[in-house]
Amino acid sequence: MDLQYLIALGAGIAVITGLGAGIGIGIATSGLVQAIARQPESSGKITPMFFVGVALAESTAIYGLVISILLITRLG
Repeated sequence: MDLQYLIALGAGIAVITGLGAGIGIGIATSGLVQAIARQPESSGKITPMFFVGVALAESTAIYGLVISILLITRLG
């Protein structure tokens, strides 16, 4: 198997990290909405932690994007 096919496959797999990040952010948002619906007075304490979690989940998607871009540039 040619090395270029493996590089393209690796770039495609790296892009799939965006799917995992999207699912994670969706689950976190669902949990935030449920927590605020149950105790609206605690939203000031919950929301900053939510944004930290979303930032961590989004960073994995950005790492996957960067790796896929680096791999795609190796194809040319």
